[in-house]
Amino acid sequence: MVQPDRANALLRREPIARTSDQQAIFVTDSISIISKISTSFAAFAMATMPIAAQAQQAGDAAQQGAPQPSAAQQAATDGPFGIPAEVVRSDHQDPNMRTATAKVNGTVITGTDIDHRVALVLAASERKEIPADQLQALRMQVLRNLIDETLQIQAAAAQDMEVSSEEVNQRYAILAQQNFGSNPQQMDKFLIAAGSSPATLKRQIQGEIAWQMLLRRNVAPFVNVSAEEVNDTIERLKTSRGQEEYRLAEIYLSATPETAATVEANAEQIMDQIRAGGSFQAYARQFSESTTASVGGDLGFVRLGTLPGQMAEGAAKMTPGQLVGPVPIPGGYVIMLLLDKRQVLTADPRDAVLSLKQIAITFPQGTSQDRANERVQEFASAIGTIRGCGDANRVAESVGASVVDNDSITVRDLPPQLQASLMDLQVGQTTPPFGSMEDGVRVLLLCGRDDPEASGEPDFDQIMDRIEEERISKRAQRFLRDLRDDAIIEYN
Repeated sequence: MVQPDRANALLRREPIARTSDQQAIFVTDSISIISKISTSFAAFAMATMPIAAQAQQAGDAAQQGAPQPSAAQQAATDGPFGIPAEVVRSDHQDPNMRTATAKVNGTVITGTDIDHRVALVLAASERKEIPADQLQALRMQVLRNLIDETLQIQAAAAQDMEVSSEEVNQRYAILAQQNFGSNPQQMDKFLIAAGSSPATLKRQIQGEIAWQMLLRRNVAPFVNVSAEEVNDTIERLKTSRGQEEYRLAEIYLSATPETAATVEANAEQIMDQIRAGGSFQAYARQFSESTTASVGGDLGFVRLGTLPGQMAEGAAKMTPGQLVGPVPIPGGYVIMLLLDKRQVLTADPRDAVLSLKQIAITFPQGTSQDRANERVQEFASAIGTIRGCGDANRVAESVGASVVDNDSITVRDLPPQLQASLMDLQVGQTTPPFGSMEDGVRVLLLCGRDDPEASGEPDFDQIMDRIEEERISKRAQRFLRDLRDDAIIEYN
């Protein structure tokens, strides 16, 4: 049986931040504050929050070529709650008027609640506007999310696990500390400016805490993993040494035979929004029904043999950064993003730690293209005269370039376009110049490389944690489904 301290550890996963901007390697990702808020919250949350939404940006099914459900099937095709196709639309309602859109075991969910959560979702996915049909579909999905959240809070309260306002405020303050320098008022202003509210984020925090409590009491203590199972897994890993592993992120959407067409169309809409620039991690955190939702859908490294057949077939053909889906799997559909690849128990050259100098020039406003070209030529010629890293500052000063040092950057944390180039460099060599008129032109000078050591034996505790986490995830999904089945839900 899993002990309480181990259960707490199992239900805690840290998100992985990666640098993605080729033009600003030594600058953190330029994500929105609300995206940072979501990521930070996942870091300190001890449990996941499976979401009952089928999709985030679900548009009109007919628009996607999906068959329309019949009137007799409408309640079933709308989702696990039988939400009517036309619930209250509050797009143009008086913001001071609280209209009951749904009641969950007597608890009211208002149009204002939906409006504020939609604004939070759009801010998290860095989308300001979406088409009207997609907005209405998004509102439906948010309503489903709020229903799940309400069920989780109610279930915790029924077991005398009340979430105190002090605990909610404490976690809210942590988010403010992480994003606004210990200034909750500043975060309040940001949320209001985004069209949401502090109460909306606090309600989401309350739901996650409630779900954590329920999982710790009702799920985690009953998950058992024997030492024999762990040792068997370790032996299989040793046998698989050198085989490829895939670091995947997922958005899982449950479906029944009756809802399959609608859910698939919804998944297509999600993919369209992600391709248009939406954040995969933000969509996963808000709407994936897997317990990986709280870490942006990150499955970690997996081998193809551990995945459902069609999911494994799709992953085998993917390259890092590629989006694939919707893939039908038992129980629903999955959208996959391949984050990385590696070989089992084999040192990966991308784990090498580099010491780099970034040498860059910028172009004053109004610089002509001809003058910029001349400047780049001067810059490239000067770079060609560098004789080792100790000479970089002198050369940079001679052409008015800036120098930024970074002595501990991992190859895999760099943009894919640069990884291969840097791995081929010898110490003292530079990349070709890259950049633009707007962002400036730069080169990277390799000053040192610490190659990774060969991977050792698999870690027993890590393997056990992974197996336990998978089992907790499956049981948590069943637990939430039971809550839905027992609920009395009324719609306006």
